[in-house]
Amino acid sequence: MNDLLISLALGLGIGVACRWFDLPLPAPPKLVGALLVLSITLGFTGVDHLLRGAA
Repeated sequence: MNDLLISLALGLGIGVACRWFDLPLPAPPKLVGALLVLSITLGFTGVDHLLRGAA
């Protein structure tokens, strides 16, 4: 649960900093790129979940 809160706070902080300093977001501007980031995230968390169950 702490990991989730830390990641949400970090994501929010990066978004606020990018908006505050008028920086481009560190994310792809196209839908395909956003789906790629989503699939990488889901794959990472899925494998993490499987490895925690195996240990």
